[in-house]
Amino acid sequence: MRVLVTGSSGLIGSEAVMFFDAMGFRVLGIDNNMRADFFGPKGDTTWNRQRLEETCKNFRHRSVDIRDRLAVMDLFRQGLDEGVFDLVIHAAAQPSHDLAASRPFDDFDVNAGGTLNLLEACRQHAPDAVFCHMSTNKVYGNRPNFIKLKELETRWDYDDPAFAQGIDENLSIDQSVHSLFGASKVAGDVMAQEYGKYFGLKTGIFRGGCLTGPQHSGVELHGFLNYLVLVALREGPYTIFGYKGKQVRDQIHAHDVVNLFWHFAQNPRPGEVYNLGGGKGNAGSLMECVELIHKMTGKRPEMSYSEVARTGDHICYYSDLRKIQSHFPGWKLTRNLEQLTAEIIRNVVDNDRA
Repeated sequence: MRVLVTGSSGLIGSEAVMFFDAMGFRVLGIDNNMRADFFGPKGDTTWNRQRLEETCKNFRHRSVDIRDRLAVMDLFRQGLDEGVFDLVIHAAAQPSHDLAASRPFDDFDVNAGGTLNLLEACRQHAPDAVFCHMSTNKVYGNRPNFIKLKELETRWDYDDPAFAQGIDENLSIDQSVHSLFGASKVAGDVMAQEYGKYFGLKTGIFRGGCLTGPQHSGVELHGFLNYLVLVALREGPYTIFGYKGKQVRDQIHAHDVVNLFWHFAQNPRPGEVYNLGGGKGNAGSLMECVELIHKMTGKRPEMSYSEVARTGDHICYYSDLRKIQSHFPGWKLTRNLEQLTAEIIRNVVDNDRA
């Protein structure tokens, strides 16, 4: 099998490279390290690309900008090892709410235009390939904030029985505040659906919650749990933006994300949408995550508080996983929140990144 991975030096992309390389598949990764451009030296993913090149024998890397339509078309036309791609993992993105507001053209050109370039190139040159699109729960905008909530001692939670298991795929993405990032991701998300439903391309759309893992280059504007661990171990400054620090996210390890891609690839449903996160069991508030890190390390960040919440940010969000579990009963989460956090801590300490 020939696999193309976009954003191959990032969190999900690098996990996909490792996953499919271990299966003996030929993997081509494209990544132009735009995360360093977006976030500066702390977002640089060169270290991750070099790690993959050293450890993955079936992996090749090319620096390709997905905004370059001709380059993307040529990439699909050439394929890999004289054959077309069988599986495309699209994980390249501009991932930050805040950065999108200051660089709206770059944000939209990557998240919407880049996705369209890949979909059309796939349709023209690899029409039988499975195309897994990494979307985001931010396509729902701030609609989750209008669900009835209850304030508990350390977190917010849903106070509506209809959402007892979290947000399912039927929540509207319309008539809400998304941030420009959320809007650009909506465009890519809907386009990927359309290429499945209109053209019959084997697209799957995966609306991620808080995706995490040890290979994340976490920064303040993106990569919540990884960045929180880094700051806590340094006992450095950390700003809480609104909601009393009780805002809730569900954490999922990158391996579990990519494993679902593989389950989908074996039984694709063109244009299908899935909410993909850690679910209710892996949901934790910012305050709870700080205390968990403190329990494991004895350290915590130096906290400050801003009443100003990020535009379009969720007060509480965790994914209802029942649709995934019904379509792919063999897929399971492999790490709980404590195991995820411990793995990130070990990686930071072992690589002296604190």
